[in-house]
Amino acid sequence: MNDENAVSGTRSGLISRRNLLRAGVVGAAGVGIAGVAASKGGLAIAAGGATYDATHTREVHLAATDGWVTMPKNAKPITGFWPDELAPNPYNMYVFGFRNVSGMIDSDVIAQRGLAQISAPTLAFDQGTEIRVTLTNLGLSQRPDLVDGHTMHWHGFNNAIPIFDGVPEMSASVPIGKSITYLYRPTDPGTYMYHCHFEDVEHVQMGMTGLLFVRPELNYLPGTLTQKTKARAGDGLIQPVRYVFNDTATEYDREFPLFLSENMPEDHWRDAHIQISDWAYYHPGFSLFNGRAFPDTIEPDFDPMTDYAAASVGERLKYQPRSSLIEANVGETVLLRVAHLGSVRHTITVDGIPLHVVGADASQLKGADNHDNSFVTNSVDLGPGESRDVLFTAPAAGTYLIYDRNFMNLSNNGGGGYGGMLTHLVVHPAGQLAPQTAV
Repeated sequence: MNDENAVSGTRSGLISRRNLLRAGVVGAAGVGIAGVAASKGGLAIAAGGATYDATHTREVHLAATDGWVTMPKNAKPITGFWPDELAPNPYNMYVFGFRNVSGMIDSDVIAQRGLAQISAPTLAFDQGTEIRVTLTNLGLSQRPDLVDGHTMHWHGFNNAIPIFDGVPEMSASVPIGKSITYLYRPTDPGTYMYHCHFEDVEHVQMGMTGLLFVRPELNYLPGTLTQKTKARAGDGLIQPVRYVFNDTATEYDREFPLFLSENMPEDHWRDAHIQISDWAYYHPGFSLFNGRAFPDTIEPDFDPMTDYAAASVGERLKYQPRSSLIEANVGETVLLRVAHLGSVRHTITVDGIPLHVVGADASQLKGADNHDNSFVTNSVDLGPGESRDVLFTAPAAGTYLIYDRNFMNLSNNGGGGYGGMLTHLVVHPAGQLAPQTAV
């Protein structure tokens, strides 16, 4: 069974409408292709190369559609709602989402309809780079009756003109079968997030959310355009010198995205079954790190287009390619880029490890007068729409837990055992891990 059939199924009464919609998408003009190959699908795309070049253009192509994903099977079932009986094996929940289609020809882009992933592809750019993000609306395979537009709203980013802000009331949304190219030039490094702003309460809850970050110019030697490197004392490794902001006090060795969200299974069922949701009664059943709930959070990253099977996760997590497993060598400085686009507060902690919060909402916690407002804590609290840049030093070798301190978010829909917003920090002996080359 191919991917499209696996997602669409063979239920009578739906195929003809889907084929009709597909014909409309195929025949639509203006499906632009961004001519740039992405890096590994589970990892950040459009990241800067080995040298910094503020005149270089970064191009990304995303597709907006729907699809099916998997929440852990140890969750408590909700009679009549979850697992969703319409879900094709091995999936159990309906979602909306984005898909990285950079470098694809038009026919391959169209073939991604019905194959949404959560969380959306992580995007990484260099400060000052000209960025072009093309968004194509492929329509909803499960709900061809919905003719919703989609947008990309870069949350917290100051756009030069409103047309690229992604808020439909002030800019433009993308109709089914059409594309729009957003233009950006970020001047402020830090951690951001992006989401669809069309029917945003529904579309954000359904999964159209992702993490985005901008790396500072300080990562690169001025003038020579040669990336700086250093030799770490004691392990002999040569690795890049990287900073969170344009401040040498924010140096780090490894960085990891930690994207926070939740979902309410009943509402996902209602969208799949052409029912109405009342968001005033929102109560999440699954709390997610990078689109997965524990124990799936510690499964490895993989490319959803090619090597999901080789990553030992099979098809079950095919559309949730981003791991939350964090690994470092003893003594290394780790950067957590934490962003939250759910609907309830979350407080993230790592037992016994001081957390140095150096950035909040894509701004360094240091004023123009060089007054340092950064702080050390054992818990990082975030409300919806907030982000934090957090540094910590990897302690003695071993496995540590990173989790939400609200125990209501540490189960899978109230099922037995640990679940939800929980992942592992694995610290290796000095020099055991090679330097990090991709995020």
